[in-house]
Amino acid sequence: MAIKDRKLDHLRIALNKDVQFREKTTWLEKVLLEYRCLPEIDLSDICLETEFLGRKLKAPIVVSGMVGGIAEAKKINKDIAKACEALGLGFGIGSQRAMLEDPKLTETYYVRDVAPNIFLAGNVGVTQIKDYSTDQMEQALDSIGADALAIHLNAAQEAVQRDGTPNFKGCLKEIARVARGLSRPVYVKEVGHGISFSVAKELAKTNIKAIDVQGAGGTSWVAIEALRSKNGFGKVFWDFGIPTASSIAECRKAFKGPIIASGGIRSGLDAVRAFVLGADLIGIALPVLKAQQRAGSKGVEQYLKRIIEEMRIALLLIGAKTPKEALGRGRLSL
Repeated sequence: MAIKDRKLDHLRIALNKDVQFREKTTWLEKVLLEYRCLPEIDLSDICLETEFLGRKLKAPIVVSGMVGGIAEAKKINKDIAKACEALGLGFGIGSQRAMLEDPKLTETYYVRDVAPNIFLAGNVGVTQIKDYSTDQMEQALDSIGADALAIHLNAAQEAVQRDGTPNFKGCLKEIARVARGLSRPVYVKEVGHGISFSVAKELAKTNIKAIDVQGAGGTSWVAIEALRSKNGFGKVFWDFGIPTASSIAECRKAFKGPIIASGGIRSGLDAVRAFVLGADLIGIALPVLKAQQRAGSKGVEQYLKRIIEEMRIALLLIGAKTPKEALGRGRLSL
């Protein structure tokens, strides 16, 4: 019941309160793109097809995991997954902790009936993986037809959450165990406060296959916890974290595998700024959830189509035919 109440609180607050960073930005606005007024390519030349962890995506977008384990999550997840299926994008579900504790909740995460072909990522928190064997996590992923597991890192959120579990000792070893033991790829993601060079360097020593930076500047999970618990700690640490642009650049220096840029990505132009810094894909969460609330699956599809078209235009304007060609066609100017 405690997990269910917490998830309902999170959903309600995210949809109805201002949970964005107050002063800190993503720094993506500080990325100066090399505008090529003579790009020597046509808009039709641009190809957004991307391979991620063995699966092909029609555009380099993974909708980040948000909800699960409550009745409201069932329609939300299916609507978003259906839109991702239509557009050939990736999708990650919310934390599976609830269904690991109560398998009857699996249906709130299940989307394969409406999205049989998408890249689908499961999701477990780093402080929870120590409680489960690889066999248990394998079974949880099998039950929803997941292609990979995302382990989320959320020290800032757990530290201020009134019923949090800020027990992070030995977690790197646990990540290594899971990444080594699972039969499918494992990647690591923050939840909105960024990943540093030193952490990415340590993660690179494990068998994880990708990093999702989820940097500061978009949705603050500390803010959500502050509004939920009404304690002063959340207000003090509301803006804590590494801006998304900085986190991308730091992780790119330390990690050779795919990097997902997320945390305040609000346009296709933001996406291309992230590609310039070394990201391979982008992740989007809260704007997609709000689009779903407004107009269901069609609303999500319409929103993501706009992001894709903006991405194509931005690539044209820097003369890049693909996201990979965007690398280095600009710089972070602080």
